[in-house]
Amino acid sequence: MKILVYYLIIINIFTFLLYGMDKWKAKHHRWRISESALLLAAIAGGSVGALAGMYGFHHKTLHRKFTIGVPVFLILQIMLLLWFPGR
Repeated sequence: MKILVYYLIIINIFTFLLYGMDKWKAKHHRWRISESALLLAAIAGGSVGALAGMYGFHHKTLHRKFTIGVPVFLILQIMLLLWFPGR
């Protein structure tokens, strides 16, 4: 269980920073991080970091696949954690 907690902390920090980096790249007309990579980070357990990045950096908040998809990923991840507590 400790490993899962550490994993979730790391993936959410990583995802938050990824969204921030993509926002910075968008502002500076640099090569962007793909939407699929951003969504994959959220699916991989970083949905809290993705939501924090979306609204903290005001990034991808007008894209339905993010405004609907990321909260759905979060709900599914919470359901999984509740379904398999302590395993």
